[in-house]
Amino acid sequence: MRSWDNVYFIGAGGIGMSALVRYFLSKGKKVAGYDRVESELTRLLNTEGAAIHYADNIDLIPSAFKDKEHTLVVLTPAVPNDHSEWVYFRNNGFEIHKRAQALGEITQTNRGLCVAGTHGKTTTSSMIAHLLKQSTVDCNAFLGGILKNYDSNLLLSDKSDLTVIEADEYDRSFHWLSPYMAVITSVAPDHLDIYGTPEAYRESFRYFTSLIRENGVLLMEANVAIEPELQKGVKVYRYAACYGGTDPQSTDKQADFRAENIRIGKGEIYFDFVTPEKTIHDIRLGVPVKINIVNGVAAMAIAYLNGVSEEELRTGMSSFQGAKRRFDFHIKQDDLVLVDDYAHHPEELAASISSVKELYPDKKLTVVFQPHLYSRTKDFYKAFAESLSLADEVILLPIYPAREAPVPGVSSQMILDLVTIPEKYLYTKAELLEKIGDRRREVILIAGAGDIELLVAPVKKILLKQQ
Repeated sequence: MRSWDNVYFIGAGGIGMSALVRYFLSKGKKVAGYDRVESELTRLLNTEGAAIHYADNIDLIPSAFKDKEHTLVVLTPAVPNDHSEWVYFRNNGFEIHKRAQALGEITQTNRGLCVAGTHGKTTTSSMIAHLLKQSTVDCNAFLGGILKNYDSNLLLSDKSDLTVIEADEYDRSFHWLSPYMAVITSVAPDHLDIYGTPEAYRESFRYFTSLIRENGVLLMEANVAIEPELQKGVKVYRYAACYGGTDPQSTDKQADFRAENIRIGKGEIYFDFVTPEKTIHDIRLGVPVKINIVNGVAAMAIAYLNGVSEEELRTGMSSFQGAKRRFDFHIKQDDLVLVDDYAHHPEELAASISSVKELYPDKKLTVVFQPHLYSRTKDFYKAFAESLSLADEVILLPIYPAREAPVPGVSSQMILDLVTIPEKYLYTKAELLEKIGDRRREVILIAGAGDIELLVAPVKKILLKQQ
């Protein structure tokens, strides 16, 4: 990548973009940018040295960043074409990179450990980063969540060229990458507003496998059904969590890396980690939710293949604290639990609900869910209703539009109508805060990828007042 003096970000506050903001600041570059809303993250970036503003106005672009010979513009794919700052940079001949393109260039000379998939990629990539960082191997990492062990989404190393990357499939962004090792966690269809069909979505992952460097590694979850297109010498491994059953021919039992002898109870999860060469017994899961077992197997497999020792694997898994908004416990008492999770796809949501119910089988589970995007709701409202029906009580919020304009006839009511449990409600945010404390609740899961996270603190305050 050319050495730029200035880097300007359009959409600076996104979780993936903010890691790049921090990277360029660490390299001594001048950094500025725009984001649609002020957030805790953008305020932190400002204190770290970035100059971020919140109005789409070319007059707010600092003068140094209007020098096209010395300024790189980095763009999030969610920005609309008529965004005036983007129009300004386009019309004046600036070099403009999408986030993934910039990330791809940064990591071109490094050994990228790239985690892709419909769901699970943030937790899996965060686990890999932690396992490597706390070991003698070390790593760099650009993550899609704030890793609580380090309070950051960017990790840097002065001794390792391994770079953990969360590979985003939205807008085919992950096609800019050149992985040394790649993980595919799931290819359940999503982003059909971009891909059009489930087949096209899966094909994008097949193309992603063709980008893995010669003599690299592809690690796929046992049930991922794509035929990879591989360069010379790429080794393929499968991974799984074996929850029971006796069929030795099952895809889980045949996986190269797998969890066996899984024990869940008293708020703890232990399992044995099986590799092609040996079994490492009694791994303790630091964030003890069922969905993290299979994520942990993928992470340990990549760490193991890069030389992390048995004891380092054991210590790293036990000390992993998780990423913010990925099974984030805000209240954890005997009679009251509040969990916040980023789940925004039907399969992800079902896995989250099932994991919480398994941890607390004798308690009533209330799920507060904010659908994300009109297009995703239109494509998957039936599947969302099926997932939510696993709960004991459901509270739906209106759709968070993000980058989209409203779609006539598409609303949260479509989901609510098909939820099969009797206790189901559709509230505004204000109504939620009025009603969440109207009676004692036992376990509350707040889920969604929009601005629902801003409700966690006030909900927590209301619930604790009942104590």
